[in-house]
Amino acid sequence: MFRDGALNRINLHYAIQTLAQGAGGIFILVFLLKAGVSVPVALAFEAAIVALRFAIRPWILPLVLQIGLRRTLILGTIAMALQYALLPLVQGLDVAMAAVCVSAAVGNVLYWTTYHAYFARLGDAAERGGQIGLREAIVAIVGIVAPLLGGGALVMLGSWPAFIMVTLIQLSAALPLLGGPEVPVVKSTSWKVKQARQAIVLVAGDGWTAAGYHYAWQAALFTTLGQSFSAYGGAMALAALVGAALGLFLGRSIDRGFGRRSVIFAYGIMAGVILLRSLSLDLPWLAVFANAAGALVVALVSPTLMTPVYNMSTAAPCSVRFHIATEGGWDTGQFFGCLLAAGLVWLGAPLSVAILLALPGAAILAALLWRQYGATTPA
Repeated sequence: MFRDGALNRINLHYAIQTLAQGAGGIFILVFLLKAGVSVPVALAFEAAIVALRFAIRPWILPLVLQIGLRRTLILGTIAMALQYALLPLVQGLDVAMAAVCVSAAVGNVLYWTTYHAYFARLGDAAERGGQIGLREAIVAIVGIVAPLLGGGALVMLGSWPAFIMVTLIQLSAALPLLGGPEVPVVKSTSWKVKQARQAIVLVAGDGWTAAGYHYAWQAALFTTLGQSFSAYGGAMALAALVGAALGLFLGRSIDRGFGRRSVIFAYGIMAGVILLRSLSLDLPWLAVFANAAGALVVALVSPTLMTPVYNMSTAAPCSVRFHIATEGGWDTGQFFGCLLAAGLVWLGAPLSVAILLALPGAAILAALLWRQYGATTPA
């Protein structure tokens, strides 16, 4: 599992990237709330980021063709750091918040499109589930430390030292990529977006689900825990501890041909956790438990969803074009999900209703993946 040097490099990179995400990225939305931004505006902020991502994503292909996939991934890793450096300037709905929105959109669109294409090409379709499971297990282990580091720094040092620290961590994530292999990109191809239709629909469903399950839940958990950075970070660390070994187990079961069983297991548990989260908002201890249960969902859902997506990417004539299309699908799903959640909360609906928006997305994904694993073998 650790024999592939190129895969080890990308996993080390991703571990450092996850440290920055866990120490800083998961605090962005709740930091806005602490700065006086309302919940509907914070959710609309997330929708604005993905709308900008969708608009600028077509410009990635010319850049990749010019400088290469690995170099574009390095550029995206560096660009991701800017949002953390700008975040302490935010004092509410102001110019600094708009700057964070733009920098997050540019960094994310450069990073995630190229990361998925690079990881897909370096991986092996026959062992895809296990490789994703290993990645998620590494992420979960790092995720135990990262929220405690970020929450502690915000409380003890303040926002400027905390987010400058995260900026430096994010920048250092580029180092393992410097010696990585270059992945060739097809200059021209007859490939059409419609050939990625299945993957686009899957990823769009995941984006919609994330709006309620991830973003609305972050706002709800932070509010339930009294807007305490340390309590919020501790809850996130506990969640990572719970999920540390589960992704590796499920990924291997997919490789052995138990894809449909994994779908039922993963999305059945996700539906239960969504319901639990929606019921926990007046009970901090139950909210912490519901958040910890979310680590189980991440460890189960990620290999179940991404195994067929990465395999379709590898089979496509050009992985970069494929992931430009699929990431656009994710942006679309999250945009409408976050916008609807923001609208519901603005009209007076409780955050529990916004969280429940994830349920139909999870149900549709389970049905689509059940069909996917029945039509093809995971490898």
